[in-house]
Parts: sequence; C-alpha cells; structure tokens
Amino acid sequence: MPREREVLDVDVLFVGAGPASLAGAIRLMQLQGEHNRKASGSGKGGKVELMAAVIEKSAGLGFHNLSGAILDPRAMDSLMPGWRAQGAPVEAVVTSHEVRWLTRRGSVVAPITPPPLANKGCALVSLSRFTKWMGEKAEALGADIFDHFPAAELIWDGGRVAGVRCRDRGRDKAGGEKEGFEPGAEIRARVTVLGEGTRGSLTRNLVEEKKLLEGRNPQGYALGMKEVWKVKPANFRPGHVSHTMGFPLGMRTFGGGFIYHMADNRVALGLVVSLDYRDPALDPYEMMQRFKTHPFVARLLDGGERVAYGAKTIPEGGMYALPRCSTDGCLIIGDAAGFVNAQRIKGIHLAMESGIAAAETIWGALEKDDFSAASLGGFDRRMQDGAAGKEMRLVRNFHQAFHGGLFPGMITAALQYLTRGRGLVDPMGAVEDARTMETIASRRGPRGGGAPMRCDGKLAFTREDNVFFSGTEHEEDQPCHLEVPDTAICYGRCTEEYGNPCRLFCPAKVYEFVEEGGVRRLRINFSNCLHCKTCDIKDPYGNIIWHCPEAGGGPRYSIM
Repeated sequence: MPREREVLDVDVLFVGAGPASLAGAIRLMQLQGEHNRKASGSGKGGKVELMAAVIEKSAGLGFHNLSGAILDPRAMDSLMPGWRAQGAPVEAVVTSHEVRWLTRRGSVVAPITPPPLANKGCALVSLSRFTKWMGEKAEALGADIFDHFPAAELIWDGGRVAGVRCRDRGRDKAGGEKEGFEPGAEIRARVTVLGEGTRGSLTRNLVEEKKLLEGRNPQGYALGMKEVWKVKPANFRPGHVSHTMGFPLGMRTFGGGFIYHMADNRVALGLVVSLDYRDPALDPYEMMQRFKTHPFVARLLDGGERVAYGAKTIPEGGMYALPRCSTDGCLIIGDAAGFVNAQRIKGIHLAMESGIAAAETIWGALEKDDFSAASLGGFDRRMQDGAAGKEMRLVRNFHQAFHGGLFPGMITAALQYLTRGRGLVDPMGAVEDARTMETIASRRGPRGGGAPMRCDGKLAFTREDNVFFSGTEHEEDQPCHLEVPDTAICYGRCTEEYGNPCRLFCPAKVYEFVEEGGVRRLRINFSNCLHCKTCDIKDPYGNIIWHCPEAGGGPRYSIM
C-alpha cells in the first residue's frame, strides 16, 4: 500500500540553511519576542506564536556552506549586537592586507591596496562553522531547523507559492521504491523564502515561471575553488590577507587568487574564475592547482598539509542581474537572488541583510494577513533603499567591465569607481555564461593552460583526491540528480564544436567519457558532485540540469 506524504504546516518557511535564511529566522524570532514583550507589558494579551522553519538538504548545519571568507561585520552588528562576545566562531580579525600581481615566477605588491579590498577590522571566518553557530542561535530563539530536507519542487496554489515538496528518499537508480522508501514531505507555508544559494533549482524554476528577470541582465557567475592548509608556524601570519591577480589566468580570463591566514596555523587559499571565459579548453580546476605552484604560494605551503577542499559558484552579475525578488507567497534572498559585491569579493553580509529585510517584510505581511506580491514587494524596496542596495549600486557594472579582458576591465572599473558605479555605459549589457564560450574552430590564440598539469600529491592534487577531502558522499543506488536530456549532443555537436568542456569546468570529475565495448559513453559520477552548479551554468547547450539530490548527500564541510 503506497505511503502518504507527511504534511507539515508552518507560518514561514526558509529553504536552505545559509547565512541569509538563518539571519532571516533570527530576525523574525526577534520581532516576535519584541511584540510579545510589549503585549505582555500592556496587559492586553495579543501574543503571537509563529512557527518558523528552516529546511536544509545536507546532513547537518554548515555542511554545504563554503566561502573565502572575509565577513564584513555590518550585518551581524545590526542583527546581534555584541555577537563576538556571544561565542561567534571568528577565526581571526584582519590585521594586514595586500594585493599582488603574479607573473610566472615573481610577484609585485601594489603600493596601495584598492579601497574595496581594504579589509582591516573585518572577521575571517569558516562559513561552515559560522552558519552552524547561527543555526544554534536561531533555534534558541524558537525557530525550527530541519536537516535532511531537500526541497525538490514548489507547491502552487493557483498562481501563489504555497510551500515546497521534498524529494523522496529510498528510490533506486531506475526510480523504483527500495526497502525503507519514504515519500518526501510537503511543507506548506503562508510565506516561502528561497535561500537555496547559487543557482537554486526552485529559484530557477520560479524566476522562469514568473518571468522575474524580465528586462534585466542574465546573472553572471564565477567558480570559486578553495583548499584549507595547515602550514608551518614560521609561514603563518594570523589575520593577514593576500589577493592576487595575473598568473595563472592570463589577460583574457577574469578572476584571481586569495590567501587568508585564519587560526591554528590554518590558511584558506583558492582561485576564483569568472564563468564568462571564452576558451573551451580552459580548465579552472587545473588553474587552481597551477596557482599553488607559483613560488609565492609554494613557499607558504612548503612543509604544510592540505586538510580540506571545496568549490562553489558565486553570482557576480550585480544589481542589474537581480531578479524581482517578491511574488505571491514567496521571497528570494541571499545568493539565490544574487546579493554579492563582486568588487569587494563579499556577499555574506549582503545575504544576511537580505534575510533581515525579508523577516521585517514578512512581519508586516503577517500583521495584515496579506502575502500577495504587492504586500511582499516591500522587500525589494527595503533592499534598494537600505545599505545593501546602496552598496550594490556603487558596483552595478563591475563584473561586466571585465568581459573584454583584464586590462580594459581594470581601466573601466577604475572609471566606475570614480563615477560611483556609472562608468561610460550604464547599464552595461551581459550575456549568459553558457553563450560566451568560443568554438574550437573560431578560437584564436592559445588554448588551455599550457602543458598538462602534473599532480604530485604534495602540492597539486587530482580532482578525485581532492573530492575525498570535501567529505562528499551520495548514495550510489539513487536516481542521478544531474539530468542530461539529449546525450546525442554530447557525442556529436559538443565533441566537434567545444571538445566536451564539461570534463574541464567541473571541479569534481563528475563528467567523463569512457570506452565501453568499443562505444564512447558519457559517465556521470554524480556521487562526486559538490553541488557547485557550474555544469548547470556553463554548459554551452543548456543540456545539463541540476536537481536537488536525495537527503543528506553532497559535501560535508566543517572548516570551509
């Protein structure tokens, strides 16, 4: 006899337990507490008991949260005054910073750190640890947090979002029911808040269904890859921050490296590569490994030990790529919307501010019992008029400035800085990252990064090796969450036109081509998937669709 889905009714549902959703849950519970204290003091009753739930697809809080991460304290100071004294896991406070231009063998330190990259006083954090702590604070205030709840689709009530349906648990590769099968729960809510992170599948579907990007730029993304190393005490400078440009990316590909000295001799380092790159042979992961071979980086890591690895995409399209973030019964916050300042390489504080604004908007809607697009539209106005909107207006064309190359981008970005974001053209146009790649036939100039990278297992590592250090796991006997609707494209057009770039842009070796019985086959190693969504973004045919996998799958970050 088929099992019925469990149905849970809540007032407010936050999808995804990142900093945006958790800040929203904390603020909503604070507003409830403030209201109830006033109601109690008046002696007139009128107390409110909201059920606010945060659902998370991972096996535990923080497991899917990754960032550099330099935290601008502005949002936390507003949300939880005195948060540092409350046990917040701050690794270090930035005490010094520099920007370096890397040549192949040397480096030049900029005499003056550009103001957007001046980070003294900011907090260096592990986002996975920080979100776990935020979750504990949200629960202490009365919010309910549920891990192992992967939201698979929106529930619609007419044209209104009425909650989410979670993915079934216990289906085999063919979609059949295994022993212990459990239908995914339905969680119905008066307001649903999508804080799924970059390129969330529900957000993608909502934006398409409601045409929330109409008249705006397509979102632009970057891929960030990160390793954490334990280095020798002599090489460790607590609180020091380095940002790099140049090697190994060259002049046509926008991006750069970062090195953050955290705590306990741990250093977070990585490479960010804009996904509007044109070269079909570019391998961002290989560039990350090359980055560590530069003498400046190699000296730092000499005698050290890699302890963690991860990757994620970053929405960098800026203000003109933000969708309308409110519709009937639903709001979009954080990275899911694109609240990131690409110039500062920061988005955590903006994500938190979007969560705070969502909570304050929802509180007003609850008081009116009105969850229409018109009522929830106050969220968009709050974000535009608040500190987050003002910050994003100043960098509204930054990412687009670099589409023509690094040096023209630097000149344009400098002009934008002087004109408070306007530059010579405002707004600057953009195209989807999937459409920027040149075909093999049309490509001029060098391809790829030179001779194949040798992974020695000491400084440079294979994808498979590094995936192990991400803690990534997926139950093998489940439906593949990576959909390739037309594999004929893979074996024909894509091979001829682009050389199957999915093999290269994936930082976890999910996609590989193998010979089986004399026939070339695409093998999808979905158990390696880091949930970065690069494939969903960069595939030139839009022929890869990322869906939310079964509960508990994916990376298990602890110090990322």
